[in-house]
Amino acid sequence: MMVVAWELEAEQRGFFTLEEWMKGMTKLQTDSPRKVQGKLDFMRSLLNDPPTFKKIYRYAFDFARDKEQRSMDIDTAKIMLTLLLGRQWELFSSFHHFLEQSKYRVINKDQWCNILEFSRAIRSDLSNYDEDGAWPVMLDEFVEWLHSRQQLQQQGNCSSSSSSTSC
Repeated sequence: MMVVAWELEAEQRGFFTLEEWMKGMTKLQTDSPRKVQGKLDFMRSLLNDPPTFKKIYRYAFDFARDKEQRSMDIDTAKIMLTLLLGRQWELFSSFHHFLEQSKYRVINKDQWCNILEFSRAIRSDLSNYDEDGAWPVMLDEFVEWLHSRQQLQQQGNCSSSSSSTSC
């Protein structure tokens, strides 16, 4: 649905205006439900094109946030991130868990855009993460949180291990 909303240039979630629908259907060259159905595979394929996905991802922020606010509330952000990154970012479940435990109540557009860049640039083992890089504080805190969880897991594995020399 996010790709459909993007194609229609919809301004508000939950419904499409007649103008948005007509303009979007013209753009997609469809004039019947059957033709719309025929375009679904094409629209899904747009998610696999990195530059187009980036446009859809950026669009999603303005589409999903409350128009009265400059930021997106954290619950909406978690839903949208699940929809957009949940299947393709290996660290997504950890990031989602981090957001649930964090102090953050909103995500601003800069954070939103950098989450995508982080998901694309940083390896799942964080081996190429540079703590002096220009990531938003939220992402630095996520890395610290993830490192502390990994250390706790290692300590837990060591204490339950029969051979303490391997720890």
